[in-house]
Amino acid sequence: MAGSIQSLERAAAILRLLAGGERRLGLSDVATSLGLAKGTAHGILRTLQQEGFVEQDPDSGKYQLGAELLRLGQSYLDVHELRARALVWADDLARAGGESVYLGVLHKRGVLIVHHVFRPDDTRQVLEVGSMQPLHSTALGKVLVAYDPVARAELQEGGREAFTAHTRTDLDAIDAEAAVIRERGWASAVEETWTGVASIAALIQDRRRNPVGAVALNGPVERVCAEGADGTPGAVRPALVAAVREAARSISRDLGAPRF
Repeated sequence: MAGSIQSLERAAAILRLLAGGERRLGLSDVATSLGLAKGTAHGILRTLQQEGFVEQDPDSGKYQLGAELLRLGQSYLDVHELRARALVWADDLARAGGESVYLGVLHKRGVLIVHHVFRPDDTRQVLEVGSMQPLHSTALGKVLVAYDPVARAELQEGGREAFTAHTRTDLDAIDAEAAVIRERGWASAVEETWTGVASIAALIQDRRRNPVGAVALNGPVERVCAEGADGTPGAVRPALVAAVREAARSISRDLGAPRF
C-alpha cells in the first residue's frame, strides 16, 4: 500500500486545528501547535488560502477556515439528503417502469450518478454509482442544462462529443431543445450516447426551488419508445414519462419544494 503524503497530512492537521479552539490562529500558533517550521506552516497556509479553504484576517493577520470548506460541506450534505429522500421513490419508479433508474447531480462539467436502482429482472447488471454521464447527450444532463444556469455554462466551456449519429453538439440546437424541456417539464435522449438505449428524466428541486439533481429511467429503445411507422424508434412512452415526472415531484416534495 502506498504511503501517505506528508504535505496533505499537514494541511489536514491545520484545518482541524483551525476548526477547534479559538478558531483564529496566527502563524506562530499554528507552527508551534503542530511542531512545524514557520516556513513550512506558512507555505501550507498560503496554498490553502489560495484555494479558499483558509482566510486571513487583514487586521490581525490570523487565519481561520474559509468559505470554500462551507460550500464543500453543504454540497456533501445536499447530495446525501437528496439520495436519502430519493431511495423509496427511485425503487418505486424502477418497479413501475421495469427499467434502471438513475439519480444524478451536476459535477465537473458532467452528471455524477449518486444512486442507481437495477432493472427489476434477473439479467446481469453493473452498479454505476460514482460514474459520470455527459451533459449534452443524456436525459439527466439535458434536464440540468435546461434549468440550471451553472450547468449551461459548464456545457459551453466543456467538449461536446458526438457519441452517435443522433448526438446534438451544436449549442443553438441544445438551447432550442432546453426551451422545449422547460415548457413540457421533462427530457429524453434516444440513442444519443449509447446505441440502443433511451432515457427519460425530470428535474428535482429543493425547498427554494433550486435545481439540485434529476432522476431518469433508462432502458432499451424498444421498451422505452413506441415503434414508429417506419419501424424506427418513435416517441417515448407517455406512461413512462408520467412515472418519471411523478417520481421527480415526489422527491422534490420530500426535499421541501412547493408543489409544482
